[in-house]
Amino acid sequence: MRGRLLLFAATIFFGCLPVHASDQWLPVREISLEVRAGSPLDFSSFLPNRPIDAGHRLTTGPKGHLAFAEAPEKPVRMLCASLAWSPASGGFPDHDGADRYARQLALHGYNIARLHFTDASLMFGRQEDFDFDPETLDRIQYLLAALKRNGIHWIFDGLSSPRGAYGGYDDRWDANGNLKLLLHLDEEAFVHWKKLQEKFMARVNPYTGIAPIHDDALALVILANENGIEFDGVVHDRPGKPPYDRVLAAPFNRWLVERYSSTEMLAKAWGGLEDDERLEAGSVKLPADRYADSPRMRDLQAFIVDVERSSAARMSKALRDLGYRGLISTYNNWPTVQTALSRRDLEAVTMNTYHDWVGGYSPGSALLQASAIADGANYMRMIAAARWLEKPFVVSEYDHLFWNRYRYEAGLVMPAYAALQGWDVLCRHGHGPIALAYGEPYPHKKSMLPYAIALDPVARAGETLAALLYRRGDIATSGITIPFAVRGEEDLGEDMQAREPERLTDLALVGRIGLKRSDPSRLDTGVAQPRAQASADILADLRNIGILPAANGTDVERGLYQSDTGEIVLDRTVGQLRVSTPSTEAAAFSSLREPVDLGLLRIERADGNGLVALSALDGPGTLADARRFLLTFATDAQNTGMIFRDSEEKVIEDFGRLPVLIRKGEVDLTLSRTAAKWKLSPVGLDGTVHSPVKSGTGPISFRLSNDTPDGPTTYFLLELEG
Repeated sequence: MRGRLLLFAATIFFGCLPVHASDQWLPVREISLEVRAGSPLDFSSFLPNRPIDAGHRLTTGPKGHLAFAEAPEKPVRMLCASLAWSPASGGFPDHDGADRYARQLALHGYNIARLHFTDASLMFGRQEDFDFDPETLDRIQYLLAALKRNGIHWIFDGLSSPRGAYGGYDDRWDANGNLKLLLHLDEEAFVHWKKLQEKFMARVNPYTGIAPIHDDALALVILANENGIEFDGVVHDRPGKPPYDRVLAAPFNRWLVERYSSTEMLAKAWGGLEDDERLEAGSVKLPADRYADSPRMRDLQAFIVDVERSSAARMSKALRDLGYRGLISTYNNWPTVQTALSRRDLEAVTMNTYHDWVGGYSPGSALLQASAIADGANYMRMIAAARWLEKPFVVSEYDHLFWNRYRYEAGLVMPAYAALQGWDVLCRHGHGPIALAYGEPYPHKKSMLPYAIALDPVARAGETLAALLYRRGDIATSGITIPFAVRGEEDLGEDMQAREPERLTDLALVGRIGLKRSDPSRLDTGVAQPRAQASADILADLRNIGILPAANGTDVERGLYQSDTGEIVLDRTVGQLRVSTPSTEAAAFSSLREPVDLGLLRIERADGNGLVALSALDGPGTLADARRFLLTFATDAQNTGMIFRDSEEKVIEDFGRLPVLIRKGEVDLTLSRTAAKWKLSPVGLDGTVHSPVKSGTGPISFRLSNDTPDGPTTYFLLELEG
């Protein structure tokens, strides 16, 4: 998360020699990436975006899900396009580019977009406060209108850059500046934030005729991105620097006075004070180590909760006073007990999460090359346990980062479990989720990079699958809810970094979980306070009372988890995630020791790790009846000339250059259907259907290779006749 804040200022070096032999890594041949209308990658026929008007304004339904105003009882799933452009990635497109881009998002299945670091783009190169670049402002306004014309709603950050709209800074995408912290404490900072909303959101858009803040297309405002007090302190940690900004000291002392009234009472509660600390003199110190547990740290957490709740309420009122009717959220990362309490009164919960985080783009940046399946999808479980039940839940950022070789897992892990949990918005973070072409002349478009999914065929395959599994609804929402009881401040311990224990968050692999205010003594089923239970005990209770089916295959000790719907199985031991639904069957695997039978689709053999998915494209949308299927096969991809410092490819030396290389792979597949005739055709990354590479009659069985006569690809069209 911190690395994502720093990444735009990092330096990129371009490559020398390829890492791998040419017969194992195949260069992508496409230049244009614009999906052809009517192609197998055009989902707009079965995922149409309705015109945005008063009836199609997003609101909260009676059960706490996002819904359209005209049908509040019917939850809707929103697949989000992250638009985090900067000059290094090309900035906001011109009018023609915006029209093409918005149309492409609709074809891909996106129905909402998040504009991120808009303030930085508007103020790039500007010397005076609020002196927005006029061309950038015009392009943003036109893009908003183009998105709306294509039925794509908006999410705004009230503030992304810690430089806000102050002039004279050239580090707007860095983690420098303390505006996010001061927003909680300083009147001038709040006035600056409020003026930013007035200057941008409350300004009439000439291309829609209405200010965004009054537009039915604006569904959610995140008051400030990643603006929790503790997280901001972690971001600004430096050797030799106190962990907590001294600006917190005076308000912390005032808060302590209200709570304890005297030095003696405080000393008794804390087990003693230093000789120079007196509550009456306002000289009580902030903790000297954020990772040292203590009663002082417990009270600092309670103080932060009070400050953050008050701050969110004040900023929310400012938006309401401007006439905003949509949802409001904030504190969209850091899944700790403290931040959960700060989020409890928000209208919606927004969260960011990453697997195998990368700190930047410079040589020496490193990741772990770890599998998300091997740790039980922990990055998903962390935010699942931060959700407050009966409120809309928005994944405002997630990614399984390039160059991790297991990132094909993300295309199954996040959309599958987001659907199971019944989350409302799913947003994979990047400069943009798509690109119109390879070879754009911008520094961050000259090679695949972390936090930049548009050029990565593996990430793009995952987003394609997300449109089906998540937005189309191929995976059902869990029928059970397992609440995590929350009492309030008494749940805070002495550890500022405390979060829900992993031995309990694995319940998210079986059913729907989330936080709920309740008296633990009156909790019939769920996770009580204190968190002394184990997930196996809770699952046993759910089986005993008939909530979890007796046939459910979950075995916590073996690392085997089956969703209550029966559609998702995660097996940590063999490194597999399997999905079997009426409309899609899929598997992500680090190894294939024996065939995997998913129902209609059977994976007999594979020559390496990867993702295989079969999805119905026509008819009633079921595999049993369809005649056209999208077959997705993703392995790995790297840049030409990519260089690492180590044999395990954990530490980057040089990201290299285009063209992108896809790792060659083969799988043997069998379908339990027959046809008078069938054929298998590669589909280019632009949706072009190429000449068939396999065909037959009767039983359907073939060896699938991503090395096709027209170049490597991640997509194939399977067609049956008779």
